[in-house]
Amino acid sequence: MGIISPSPGKFRNYWQLQIPATSVSVTVPIYTEVFNNSGLYSLPLILTKDQGFMLDANVEHLRADLFANNKETRNFASLIQVFTRRAIELNSSVQTCDSMFIWQAYNALFIIRTIIKYFAEYSKDDVFARQFSAFTPSASSNEIQGGILQDGQMISPGDTDVLDPLVDALMQILSELPVKSNTYLLHLEAVNTLIVLLSTQMFCSVPAYKLLSFRSIMQRDPPGLAACLTKTLLNNYMDHKIPPTSLWQNQDSGSLVIGMASGIWNILRKGVGFEKPKDSLEPLKENNLASHSLSLLLILINHCTSGQPGHCMNPYRESVVTFENENADDALSNETPMFKLNYGRLYDTICREITTDDTTLLLYMLIHRNSSFKSYIMARSDIEQLVLPILLTLYHAPTSTSHHIYMSLIVLLILSEDELFNQQVHDIVLRNVTWYTERSVNDITLGGLIILVVIRTIQYNILKMRDKYLHTNCLAALANMSSKFRSLHPYVAQRLISLFETLAKRHNKLMQRFNQQAEVTDVKQESEKASETVQDITVLEEVIRMVLEILNSVLTHQLQQNRHLIYTLLYKKTVFDSFRNYDATQDLVANIDIVINYFSKRLTSEHHDLSSSEVMERVEDGVLHWSPDILRKFPDLKFRYVEEDQPEEFFIPYIWSLIYHRSGIHWSTLNISLFNAETDYALSTKNC
Repeated sequence: MGIISPSPGKFRNYWQLQIPATSVSVTVPIYTEVFNNSGLYSLPLILTKDQGFMLDANVEHLRADLFANNKETRNFASLIQVFTRRAIELNSSVQTCDSMFIWQAYNALFIIRTIIKYFAEYSKDDVFARQFSAFTPSASSNEIQGGILQDGQMISPGDTDVLDPLVDALMQILSELPVKSNTYLLHLEAVNTLIVLLSTQMFCSVPAYKLLSFRSIMQRDPPGLAACLTKTLLNNYMDHKIPPTSLWQNQDSGSLVIGMASGIWNILRKGVGFEKPKDSLEPLKENNLASHSLSLLLILINHCTSGQPGHCMNPYRESVVTFENENADDALSNETPMFKLNYGRLYDTICREITTDDTTLLLYMLIHRNSSFKSYIMARSDIEQLVLPILLTLYHAPTSTSHHIYMSLIVLLILSEDELFNQQVHDIVLRNVTWYTERSVNDITLGGLIILVVIRTIQYNILKMRDKYLHTNCLAALANMSSKFRSLHPYVAQRLISLFETLAKRHNKLMQRFNQQAEVTDVKQESEKASETVQDITVLEEVIRMVLEILNSVLTHQLQQNRHLIYTLLYKKTVFDSFRNYDATQDLVANIDIVINYFSKRLTSEHHDLSSSEVMERVEDGVLHWSPDILRKFPDLKFRYVEEDQPEEFFIPYIWSLIYHRSGIHWSTLNISLFNAETDYALSTKNC
């Protein structure tokens, strides 16, 4: 990407531009000599938040002047009109390998995006909307006459709103222009511009369906454009193309701003120089087209979801929940899908990226809403490729975001609703799980590993988070799976009983605390503490009962397949003592006592204490004569995930917080109202 100088006498088109601060008209060549002896006209690619911060700091006063004067000059709308008219010719430029024209479009779009970001950060939606008006109602014929020259012809005023044409041009670039080495950054910039257009949501409390940018993007005509863009973004995500190596090779001699945009930009920045950081293109290896395409897709499918009369309908969400496998038989489908995609490639990509928040959010949407894709996942014989990274996220809960832990658990809960999944995970044997460091767990089933990690998450929550809903999600997943628990590893059986033991000890401490507080109820402060303790006891008893229900479910349905669990029950039978006569749990403990008493009778020896191997032999013999009819039957444990009535209240701040912190785009925190930029993204779950 070298600095390109136009051939003498070749380019003769001009653009009338008014400098915002002075409103003095000057004529700027569309192609400008962008290098001189001082070197002040080159600008490296802006790829990191730090680079973006430097850029914003150096041109903030110029953007402020543009903002103040734009209602009269309409220079911003003029720039958009130049870009949208030239964007039409991009396809032919790609076919003729005209990289010069492509870089012109990229440069103009970068400037447009930089200006839009400032407008979004510092103006309300009605003021933001007026910035996209091409001409004021009071504009004189002389003001309009300057206009814009395009290939020697005057652009007529026409429509006074340039936002819709800009959105159309961006969607056309993404949907129609192939991603090649010379178009990669143009695609990335088009995605970033759409993200920035929609970022007005970060800076106001107005619902998305009322915001100009969302109305423009949601109400495309024909609706098939939305499906086309959705498919393109998913393909970008699956392709996961990294920036071409030519960008690294040529960066030292290159410049971001060339051609048409350079003259405009040099006027705005007035020769401010920027030093190119070392390895300045390294961030594109992470903040690339794939990750930004997924961010844009998550924005599109999680806003405007109410479907209420008068609200924007969301064609992007509809596309995501209805697209089908490209190999699916059309005759089996009740409706024609919006588009088809290769489920295999999508599954492989999700498995590879599932440790990130945004991919987990995509997976959640697909398995919760797209029944076709969920069925495909459940039929996979390599489900461990998906589940193991989810377990790894939960295992590293202290270094994961609280929202990511929640979403990972919800995904696991949705998977556990399927009986085939619950059976299959106990057929998959893992030979070596190196990241589980508490104890060597070689030759453990995937189902056993799920139990271990979920129990560990519960215990972490008891110590650090104390969040009732996280407990509920964890236990609901285990409950759904419990009737299929088979061949539990000895360590898994121990951890199940140890979980109950931990809860029982905590319950005992809370009861002691409550009794102490009850003795001083005349003190108001102690009375309030006692009330809090009662609430903690109530929540804990609900958790304890669920654990007992899970143990009952295993013993009722799979006792003969879980000798090690029986052994552990015999070894730890005293942990149930305090709950045998407790109203909330005595019916469940009674069943466990039946099992303990049945096998205890077989351990009686008149000669010596039994070794562990001898105990297991007698357990094995007892299993052969066991009759499940002895136990009291309880209803089967079945939990289904139900989304909240107002899911946008959770997903919208979450998604924008991810984009704010991870997109590589620098955002001003001054007017952010959607979330707290300093605290809402803590890298631990302590603030959950």
